[in-house]
Amino acid sequence: MAEAQWYVAHTYSGYENKVKATIEKTVENRHLEEQILEVRVPQMDVTELKNGVRKQVTKKMFPGYVLINMIMNDDTWYVVRNTRGVTGFVGPGSKPVPLTEMEMHSLGIQTDIPIEVNFGEGDTITVKGGVWKDTVGVITAMNPGKQTVTINVEMFGRETPVEISFAEVQKMN
Repeated sequence: MAEAQWYVAHTYSGYENKVKATIEKTVENRHLEEQILEVRVPQMDVTELKNGVRKQVTKKMFPGYVLINMIMNDDTWYVVRNTRGVTGFVGPGSKPVPLTEMEMHSLGIQTDIPIEVNFGEGDTITVKGGVWKDTVGVITAMNPGKQTVTINVEMFGRETPVEISFAEVQKMN
């Protein structure tokens, strides 16, 4: 079986998040989870100064582009290429070109072998860093590719799923 690589799809500007959501929904509906692993819209935090007020905002690093980690075949090419808002893949003609190791590293995308963890779905964990520090939760989902776990946290009287990095999680005894 071929190895998944990162490809770049060109979208209409402003449609990046809509394209991401549409591809993720199509992957779920067509059961292509093993072939299209992840869709990302790279973002970065910047400080803007407007009317003398500093404000932290998140901006797209590459407006008009979406990164997709997938195994390139006819099915995956068709799904991405025919998603509303996608104008094509980055590459000569209709042949998509995967990102190189160096390009992925500069974007902060890890290509290392996922780290081994001593917890799994259903385990109770404590968050040991970040915004949710000292929060206790039960793992409802794991994403080894992104190296994250999803736990439910009570916010405003409701259970809300929160995605947390493996590095910030510790299994409770």
